Amino acid sequence: MAIDRASILDVADRLFAAIERADTDTIEALFDADILVWHSGDAADNERARALRVIKWFIDRTSTRRYEIFDRQVFESGFVQQHILHAAGADGARIALRVGIVIKLADNGLISRIDEYFDPRDMAPLL
Repeated sequence: MAIDRASILDVADRLFAAIERADTDTIEALFDADILVWHSGDAADNERARALRVIKWFIDRTSTRRYEIFDRQVFESGFVQQHILHAAGADGARIALRVGIVIKLADNGLISRIDEYFDPRDMAPLL
């Protein structure tokens, strides 16, 4: 079953807005039960529980988050996006993380796969 463009864009907008607002309930609701997430530097895919822990860790370590989106292209079952994630750490540290991300949706409209590409060294100020 193909997912229409408007539905894909709605999921994209809801996901990044929820991260900016630290709304972990919405993030969790957008994740399919069988989601797999891979980040640069990971040796293997992360299953749903670990992926949610990573996002919650990031939200807990930061006081503000803002996405500067450069490009978003929709394909049949998802989208690719380039952005800079600007964040301030709870201790005042700041990052500007340049990211390329591929997000795929399951037939139910929930996020089933995330592949996120960035330089892990750019996260160092938050560690």
